[in-house]
Amino acid sequence: MSFDQSSLVVKLENVSFRWRPDLPPTLEIPSLHIHAKEHLFIKGPSGCGKSTLLGLLTGINQAQQGEVSILGQDLNQLSPRQRDKFRADHIGYIFQQFNLLPYLSVTDNVTLPCQFSSIRKQNVTQGNNELKATAETLLQRLKLPEALMNKPVTELSIGQQQRVAAARALMGQPQIIIADEPTSALDHDNREAFIELLLEQANQANSTLIFVSHDPTLEKLFTRSIDLTTVNQARAVV
Repeated sequence: MSFDQSSLVVKLENVSFRWRPDLPPTLEIPSLHIHAKEHLFIKGPSGCGKSTLLGLLTGINQAQQGEVSILGQDLNQLSPRQRDKFRADHIGYIFQQFNLLPYLSVTDNVTLPCQFSSIRKQNVTQGNNELKATAETLLQRLKLPEALMNKPVTELSIGQQQRVAAARALMGQPQIIIADEPTSALDHDNREAFIELLLEQANQANSTLIFVSHDPTLEKLFTRSIDLTTVNQARAVV
């Protein structure tokens, strides 16, 4: 899929989403644009719809009304299977709870996106790079000790698991990195250090970074920030 990197990577227009027909909208967003290579911080209190918005951007949720265009593709025009494939090819997602597979080693967790996306696998191997070596390089840059790389992820601390989740999202240089409050379990100093490493790696991959948090003290690290409570016009959110 070709995409002009000077264009918008995210375009939401007149979007409305509700969980059930009998419930009020959780999201009503007249307009939201995010540019290529931008580092965007999305803030707002718990319950304002941040994770729901990320679900729309990744195609996990589907808007009942409006346009959700990612990398020039209107996600509403895709089937659920096509949306899953699109997400695997183009989006690295750092989940709030990490969602690492406990029965896999650290490096196997990191290379997992390349098992689901031939595009991301090709991004790694086209320079004669091996998947495992690339995973180890990412982990080293994210300050994970080499002795842990072949251990089961269950033997790692929360902070170490966080770095594995970030490396997995960065693997194969996806065009968009989305992070859903991945630092909520860390203290302030460790949060800042982690975000700075994530920004550095996103820059190296020329990726757009969309980072969601309820902690406004982190927004100074990003090139732009938005408060979802001002963008979301829904009166009642869950």
